Amino acid sequence: MFDQVAAGYDRTNSVMTVGNDALWRAATTRAVAPKPGERILDLGAGTGSSSASLARSRAEVVAADFSAGMLAEGRRRHGDLRNLTFVQADAMELPFGDAEFDAVTMSYSLRNVQQPKRALAELLRVAKPGGRLVINEFSTPPSPVFRAFFRFYNAQILPRVARVAGTNGDAYDYLNESIRDWPDQRTLAAWIREAGWTEVAWRNLSFGMVALHRAVKPRGR
Repeated sequence: MFDQVAAGYDRTNSVMTVGNDALWRAATTRAVAPKPGERILDLGAGTGSSSASLARSRAEVVAADFSAGMLAEGRRRHGDLRNLTFVQADAMELPFGDAEFDAVTMSYSLRNVQQPKRALAELLRVAKPGGRLVINEFSTPPSPVFRAFFRFYNAQILPRVARVAGTNGDAYDYLNESIRDWPDQRTLAAWIREAGWTEVAWRNLSFGMVALHRAVKPRGR
């Protein structure tokens, strides 16, 4: 499915979010706080938009994704960035050694993993002691009014916008289902702690339509 929508994925996301995707990506980059020379894993990277933003800090960034089509589109768009590498990977069994990365991050992709708790454990494994975790994911708006609007938009408007933008509308039917069934901020934070991360915190973006989760790998591990 993601292979099929790769070419128009970023354009459709910008239309669907009325440009908020760029603001969310900037917030994620600031939360990761990449530094020159650091090694950073962007898992579920898709076409590499967030990865490219991280790479501009002169960190060494690995953009990993399950979808070969997404990775091919990412290489086409960002192949000029020499410190950005694209790798096909399964989030539940990452092809990296222990303690390889100074920071690990996922944007809007954890909910697409069959076993998200296993992915969180894998991210812990490949992070260095003291390494940073940042997850930006769709979430549950605290306001009942905005929550109702968000659900209506996802169910009724989002697939139609995707079809108008020339993208596979059925894929965005799935997107709505995955957002609807995804746990709220507090539950995801509990999963992150359960995986072994510490200093777990989150903040809402766009009235809680998405939430930015952060954590640190204990230095004793």
